[in-house]
Amino acid sequence: MSEAYIVDAIRTPIGKKNGGLAGVHPIDLGAHIIKALVDRTGVDASEVDDVVFGCVDAIGGQAGNIARLSWLAAGLPQHVPGVTVDRQCGSSQQAIQFGAQAILSGTADLIVAGGVQNMSQIPISAAMLVGEQYGFSTPTAESKGWTDRYGDQEVSQFKGAEMIADKWDISREELEKWALQSHERAKAAIAAGRFDNEVVPFGDVTTDEGPRETSLEKMASLNVLVEGGKMTAAVASQISDGASALLLASEEAVQKHGLKPRARIHHMSARGDDPIFMLSAPIPATQHALAKTGLTIDDIDVVEINEAFAPVVLAWIKEIGADPAKVNVNGGAIALGHPLGATGTKLMATLLNELERIGGRYGLLTICEGGGTANVTIIERLD
Repeated sequence: MSEAYIVDAIRTPIGKKNGGLAGVHPIDLGAHIIKALVDRTGVDASEVDDVVFGCVDAIGGQAGNIARLSWLAAGLPQHVPGVTVDRQCGSSQQAIQFGAQAILSGTADLIVAGGVQNMSQIPISAAMLVGEQYGFSTPTAESKGWTDRYGDQEVSQFKGAEMIADKWDISREELEKWALQSHERAKAAIAAGRFDNEVVPFGDVTTDEGPRETSLEKMASLNVLVEGGKMTAAVASQISDGASALLLASEEAVQKHGLKPRARIHHMSARGDDPIFMLSAPIPATQHALAKTGLTIDDIDVVEINEAFAPVVLAWIKEIGADPAKVNVNGGAIALGHPLGATGTKLMATLLNELERIGGRYGLLTICEGGGTANVTIIERLD
């Protein structure tokens, strides 16, 4: 049976909005992490079959197939192609899965998969703002097929987060306790050097900028996003800048290039759920992945689930029956940030390093995505 191996996985520090990475051109941010990956693995760049990068709001400096442009800006061989993927917040997780599928199919041996996003320069939903000049008020409002099926109700992550909190009976206090824990875990992880093996500094930016000093009292004082709701900025992911990448290899490439893989791809899939809830799909996606593999949630040693909003994680824990002590053990996007297209490979780097730290076998990554979808990738650590 063919295998798809993870040779290495790295990321930049995650910059906060208007922070240390805000002025970096997105192409240069992507080029930096690609060059660092090639240098660290020692792989012959001319042997790479493709570069698959995630990026959302691909306009301005993120337009024009940033996967290809970042590779070229890194000074690497021109014959290597690139393709940019948009599965919203799961874009670079999908990049991993597309790359692994190419290897498993026998059509590729070496793939650089990753993602990049500069949200300081190009805000979330910037592509929709540009679309307004062409007569579109939202991505869906002018679609007859969409409105026939879903009506004219609001489609937003904020509404979805509120709906999830209500459906799973999660209180504002529970949300804020999880958010506080995210900051505490992230700060502890940074202090203990748990991210040192995955973070590649960019100039003077050497560590994640997101974690902050906060308290339940501070969080409780914030205004809710909508009247009568539970969501505040404190329980949402942070606007961020960053890039991440990993090297995938076939068994033949591992032997040919003398590579030492750190993990193998054990499972990958994606599932959809109600697009109005939008953020609930990690639940059916995880259920599907566990059923396909024959694993139970107790077999999973470490979980990374993107903290788009705290209720996403808490509803998933309730429904899946996961041990919270295994979930986002080094903090999540509430504390560390969510650079959209880069988040999937960023979280994979963290998942891989944590598995190695604790000597675990299986790690699971899942991310909620716009449109009501979610990917699940399960990796198995190699000794």
